[in-house]
Amino acid sequence: MPRRSAEHAGETRLALMQAARQRFAGEGFKASLASIVTDAGLTKGALFHHFDHKLALFQSVWTDLQTGMDAEARAAARAAMRSDDPYAQLLAGSRVYLKWAARPDYFKIVLFEGPAVLGMQGWYESDHDLGRRNVRRSVEFLARNGRIDPIRVETYTILIQSALNGIGFALGQGTNSRLTPETAHEAFEIFLRGLR
Repeated sequence: MPRRSAEHAGETRLALMQAARQRFAGEGFKASLASIVTDAGLTKGALFHHFDHKLALFQSVWTDLQTGMDAEARAAARAAMRSDDPYAQLLAGSRVYLKWAARPDYFKIVLFEGPAVLGMQGWYESDHDLGRRNVRRSVEFLARNGRIDPIRVETYTILIQSALNGIGFALGQGTNSRLTPETAHEAFEIFLRGLR
């Protein structure tokens, strides 16, 4: 019986997360808890059993999107590893990020609503924990391979992550028809390979 209870709890949490993701992607944080539980076919009691408050639910959806993107980006980076091109890993990971940034759900929840709901400090720290570690490892790899000056690792890490977030925000807004994940990636590659 406990195993079935754990499975049921997992199914309930997943249903709440999926409904919340759809609502937050469409309406932002102002989406009502009533609409989320209705979409999930559950009650507010079930929601509060899994999440202490609306912010906790939003943070879980935000983190789920971020870790999904991160896992895909790291897998792409590992697959792109080439001894003749130390830039290949970072470029492969950035391509995945730019693709995700253009997704309406990722843009609305992670890039647009995230800073407002989590606060800039909270958003920055969460983004730092997930993104900056990966970017820093890639920049350190470029330094070890003589492509950039090791003294600039920290500065370039911040610069690259900021550039990717900026491009991602512009992509997600979708206001420039010439800016696509492909054109953004092409420009990012020129920028990256020009660092010394």
